[in-house]
Amino acid sequence: MASVRSALAALACVFAACGAPRSTSGAPWFVDRAAETGLDFSHHSDRSEEFFYPEVIGSGAALFDSDNDGDLDVFLVQGREGANAPRSRLFRNDLERSADGPRLRFVDVTDHSGLSVSGRGMGVAAGDYNNDACVDLYVTSLGRNWLMRNDCRGAFTDVSAQSGTEDSGWSVSAAFVDFDRDGWLDLFVGHYLTWAPALNTPCYGSSGRRQYCAPKVYRAQQSRLYRNDRNGTFSDVTTSAGLATQFGPALGVATADFDGDGWLDMYVANDGEENQLWLNQRNGTFVNRALLAGVALGPSGEAKAGMGVDAADVDDDGDEDLVVTNLTGEGMDLYINDGRATFVNNAAAAGIAHRSLPYTGFGVGWLDVDNDGRLDLLAVNGAVQVQDSNHGARNLGQRPQLFHNVGGGRFDDATTEGGPALSGINTSRGAAFGDIDNDGDIDVVVSNNLGKVQLLLNTIGQRQHWVGVRVVAANKSDSLGARVAVTPVSGPTRWRRARADGSYASASDPRVVVGLGSVSGPVRVRVVWPGGRIEEWRDVPIDRYTTLTEGTGTQP
Repeated sequence: MASVRSALAALACVFAACGAPRSTSGAPWFVDRAAETGLDFSHHSDRSEEFFYPEVIGSGAALFDSDNDGDLDVFLVQGREGANAPRSRLFRNDLERSADGPRLRFVDVTDHSGLSVSGRGMGVAAGDYNNDACVDLYVTSLGRNWLMRNDCRGAFTDVSAQSGTEDSGWSVSAAFVDFDRDGWLDLFVGHYLTWAPALNTPCYGSSGRRQYCAPKVYRAQQSRLYRNDRNGTFSDVTTSAGLATQFGPALGVATADFDGDGWLDMYVANDGEENQLWLNQRNGTFVNRALLAGVALGPSGEAKAGMGVDAADVDDDGDEDLVVTNLTGEGMDLYINDGRATFVNNAAAAGIAHRSLPYTGFGVGWLDVDNDGRLDLLAVNGAVQVQDSNHGARNLGQRPQLFHNVGGGRFDDATTEGGPALSGINTSRGAAFGDIDNDGDIDVVVSNNLGKVQLLLNTIGQRQHWVGVRVVAANKSDSLGARVAVTPVSGPTRWRRARADGSYASASDPRVVVGLGSVSGPVRVRVVWPGGRIEEWRDVPIDRYTTLTEGTGTQP
């Protein structure tokens, strides 16, 4: 199978010109500003001559406002355990506005924040679980997990044990989601495999050299669903909700209303086994409809190595579509929704499938890079198995891919236009998306396995008009799962979703940014709240952020 995938990848390079990036004129679309802004972080893991599997799986990043000052701070997950091992870090964003534009500066405040999380960290989810209008973090790992409660001043307390969410095992991606529409965020924790050093199995490549194992060598773990008890604790409802009936080695999760019934569903990408689409039955239970919906397997009926996932309305028809990243030789999947949770895999016709064949994708996200109104796609990549051509060296690095939406369901490979920041070879894993400098376009933080973090600042989106919206519930917390429709004075209505989940092992900015292109003038915004209420705001100003609070709009 590995040789077949390698041959497919080589063939794909003929079409995608993956070995010879085309030249472009003009300024790059992204620039890496991690070093000069003080975002100084290097990922470490317990790399062993035994090729321990967890070495290549982590880790993630979070973009969230830890201190409620209106800009995005950065939390980065570390992957080595031990008394003297480096720990996860929190960087405060001291953003300043000037006549020359925003000035970014990050300060490491880990020691003062209480977020010095240890262990073999994997991923992170962000959300206000206790409705105090401050964003909390849930950090996943190989071992115990950490629920870190924010005191609203950027200091965090470990409440994992008392909340009932310590959740031992091996978990990677997690998501806060209000699945029962009671106004309190519940928690889904995706579990991967049953692994421990004593269970490590020697695996070998075709040349006979030692190799990282495939996931099928180990047994998948049951993921967990925790219901928020609204008193600081959670109850494990995995079995009663129906999620114990089917599970696989979960790596990515996205929550959205896929069937349009007003209740949030969950899509889980599994590594080497069927993916799951858990449709909410509106009574505290879920049913897996992935196979019937067309999102369980690849186009030839094969189980793929699902890693990263993101949901958004890619074709502007008002429902949530899906993208899933996979292993080298498999290509990405683009599932287009008909509005009733029935999907068609359009990756080949869109020009994404064959171009992504040479890459192993992890973090992925829909973003409107140039604010023309159409959602583009960025995937960060890095192999999980050493290629024989490396003669035993563990070089797993690959470059990212940027796909520019040109309309009509087609995407062009715009990685070269991305500039040098997208040409580097890294073993990338997590990707968190958000407007880090508050200039109206989406930036990206990329976490690289055994490498330095990247801060990819968008340089072109702010050249066109945009509207930014933060949707908050009546308690002033970000309303994760709210659907937002933006209608300009001319042009189509664009639907977006306030969400922090998706990608891979990472948490993103929940604010909604919609590109307007050259269209000026105020816009009309409609919000479908997770509880079912629908409200509208007219004459929302453009080229700035506006906070819309539940209960203050008008009936449409």
